[in-house]
Amino acid sequence: MNYKFPLSILRNCLIFLLAVSVNAIGQSSNFDLEIEQITSGEKHHFFGYIGQCQTIPWNSNGQYILGLEIDSIDRMPKAEEAATIILINTRKNNKIIRIDKTYAWNPQQGTMFYWNPLAPKKQFFFNDRDVETGEVYTVVYDIKKKKRVREYRYKGTPIGNGGVAADGSAWLGLNYGRLARLRPVTGYPGALDWSKDEIAPEYDGVFIVDVKSGEKRLLVSYAQLQEKLIEYQPELKHDGLFINHTLWSRDGNQVYFFARAGWNEQDYNRINVPFSVHADGSGLSLHETHIGGHPEWADGSILIGRQGKKQIFYDVDKKKVVGQMGNPDMFPNPEGDISLSPDGNWFVNGYKKGTENFYAVFNRRDSTFIQSAGLSNGAFSGDIRIDPAPRWNRTSDAILVPGIDSNKTRQMFIIRLVSNEN
Repeated sequence: MNYKFPLSILRNCLIFLLAVSVNAIGQSSNFDLEIEQITSGEKHHFFGYIGQCQTIPWNSNGQYILGLEIDSIDRMPKAEEAATIILINTRKNNKIIRIDKTYAWNPQQGTMFYWNPLAPKKQFFFNDRDVETGEVYTVVYDIKKKKRVREYRYKGTPIGNGGVAADGSAWLGLNYGRLARLRPVTGYPGALDWSKDEIAPEYDGVFIVDVKSGEKRLLVSYAQLQEKLIEYQPELKHDGLFINHTLWSRDGNQVYFFARAGWNEQDYNRINVPFSVHADGSGLSLHETHIGGHPEWADGSILIGRQGKKQIFYDVDKKKVVGQMGNPDMFPNPEGDISLSPDGNWFVNGYKKGTENFYAVFNRRDSTFIQSAGLSNGAFSGDIRIDPAPRWNRTSDAILVPGIDSNKTRQMFIIRLVSNEN
């Protein structure tokens, strides 16, 4: 397949299609990749977060893709700067519809968008922040009613969404003020940190919220994590624990996450330990085997991750590596941003090489794969870096990814899987 450049780029309105050259290391006889840029203009557009645990940008009928629109991406946002929430109408030439604003966002995670599994055609979750109090809360927005239909606010212990269960029954809550203090790239500037006085509080940690009733309960506390960590490492010292990447299993039975500390220290003396817990709060387990910072759930108790140069399967219940996917030639960086398609048949590994992001797409049914050409990730680095962050659609044949337009703005692209069988 040849790489075709667009004939012209008309700012703000013209979307171009790129047929991408394929740099296949192995044999792939049944599919090709095409890339389409779906946003453009002087403003930046992005979705945010990795596509783990079926974080799907498309609504249930595929018409709308969620995104954020911002003016500047050369720094972390200021507390008073809002991002505009947009819908991209794929049935009307990717027209952008501006519907709301949020004060709880960052260039990496966005605002933790999730379409509501109980109403996936018309409702989605996002996080927001009260500018006066700094309190973070989670919103449900209805695109048919064109308004917010629910806000989950918890006075004194404000939390934001950290992941919605696939069945829509619950969402995981985090203190984003604590994250903003201890690792800015994961939190929201200006967010209230209500547990800042303790390094491992009993009253903060991972929460679970019942979507229908709004009832909030503490699933696991920082104090519990501290106890497990000290058992594992008796000489442990740190200035405060925080939690990243709360990942629901596909069946909703377990949550996998990282307990971390020391991310602001210059000597990189960090704590970065994986844990798992059942959704009822039982079975809290520390995992001595670290399988990379961006694992993804497969079926049941199996995670996809990294061990050395291998893309591996790890059994959370057995606490051991139980298999391997592909080989190092297929996945040059198994620590990259990874995502498994909703139907479980396709796997994508997004990784950086220089100033470009690449995507290795693997067909689990016949072990064939293909690698995309590179998409520019620009000169951004650190807290404003543009990670590959692939997110599948619901029909498991397209992936939303970030990239840089020719005018240096951050924009949204779709990689499509196209059959080449006659």
